[in-house]
Amino acid sequence: MRMKFSRSSQRSQNQRGLIAKSQEPSRRDQQGAATSKTAKNGVIHSGFALLLIAAASLVAASLITACETLTVDFVFVASSKAAGTNNYGEIDVFEINSESGRMRQIPTSPFPSEGRDPVAEAVSADYQNLFVVNQDDNTIVQFIVGNDGKLYPFNTVNTPGIFPLAITANKSNVFVVDTYQPLPLCSTADPCPGSIAVYPLAAGGSSSSAPCAASVCLGTPATNPANASQFWPLTLISAPSDVIVPTAVNVLASGAYVYVTAYDSSVTPNRGYVFGFAVGSGGALTPLNGGVPHDMGVGSKGFGIRPSAIASDPTSTYVYVTDSTNGIVVSYSVASGILTEIKDTPTGNQPSAVVVDPTYAYAYVTNETDATVTAYSISSGGGLTSVGTFATGLQPVALGIDPSTNHFLFTVNFLDNTVSGFELSTTTGTLLDAQFSPFATNAQPVAAAAIPHNGTGGGIQSQ
Repeated sequence: MRMKFSRSSQRSQNQRGLIAKSQEPSRRDQQGAATSKTAKNGVIHSGFALLLIAAASLVAASLITACETLTVDFVFVASSKAAGTNNYGEIDVFEINSESGRMRQIPTSPFPSEGRDPVAEAVSADYQNLFVVNQDDNTIVQFIVGNDGKLYPFNTVNTPGIFPLAITANKSNVFVVDTYQPLPLCSTADPCPGSIAVYPLAAGGSSSSAPCAASVCLGTPATNPANASQFWPLTLISAPSDVIVPTAVNVLASGAYVYVTAYDSSVTPNRGYVFGFAVGSGGALTPLNGGVPHDMGVGSKGFGIRPSAIASDPTSTYVYVTDSTNGIVVSYSVASGILTEIKDTPTGNQPSAVVVDPTYAYAYVTNETDATVTAYSISSGGGLTSVGTFATGLQPVALGIDPSTNHFLFTVNFLDNTVSGFELSTTTGTLLDAQFSPFATNAQPVAAAAIPHNGTGGGIQSQ
């Protein structure tokens, strides 16, 4: 503004000089005319310069604005503490800046979770739907995700069991794990083993023949022919009355197998297992190994195992399970669904979540009581080697990697109500704090899921 005002004043002075010169004696007419011409040219050049400066300023401002609004992903963080008139949990929606990694809530965030105590999330393979598990209501709420990251509740279904705790999804199915089977006597006062259920997904759309208006539609839960019900129990054939407590679920990228981590709470110390199922037509499950789960206590570890999280690599070749009791992450190879242990790798104290980068050969584990995340490189044989540990907020309980570039990582920190953002090195796997990290959430955040901003994972899009 100062520069424009200065140039405007100079222009007025030049114009007044021209008027004075036009009233001088005739013997100076020629000189006055020449002076007038020079002055006019100065005004014209000055105005042209102003236009150039203004244009350059607009271009620069537009470039800065575009850079500042570049959004690579939307991240949905579920906060379990009840809020609002309906005692619903909250879903905070963050956008990740592609240049700084800064996470900023969109203007209309947060959104009600449409249920009490949201504890887990998953997104559909087309990135157009978010599935939120509300534990106290035994529900899965399907949200349609807008192009701007806004959430629109579309459908609510009850889970077959009691107190759902984990969910995962692929192109064909949504898998949900319940704390207890849907038996008359199952409750927190009288616990029983957990269970897994499968919701087949059908293509939706706007046509009259589509089963629903969303891009995908939750079907009726698949039927287990062994018990004529809509769930598969997580029980030990050798000890059917033991209370098996599920902790996490993962479906391979191939969709061929799904795994549930759990531990036997009826023995002291606890013993950990991985239940494996082959996924058939319509989501029907077939227990692997005759229904005998993989025993994590076989070998040197023995008893005292409590698996807390599970993840798999994009090739469906390796599976990784964290053990919160022993502070390790166990690497497995997969052959026809059967797990074979590769090695144990130390973590921090009470590892709580694990994720594998879909593009780069790295894995990450949050350490709950240490308030850290440990980065690992993945060898050609699937084993893990630590490459560094990095500070997070207090009690990290979940983490994720942006699905658009696989370049940004975030942890959900339960105790200080924040999300920590990082930029990961694609050459070393190490982490660098994102600008202004950590970022505030609602009370008691517990889960997160993410989608690319343009909905396809094709890269950065400008808002």
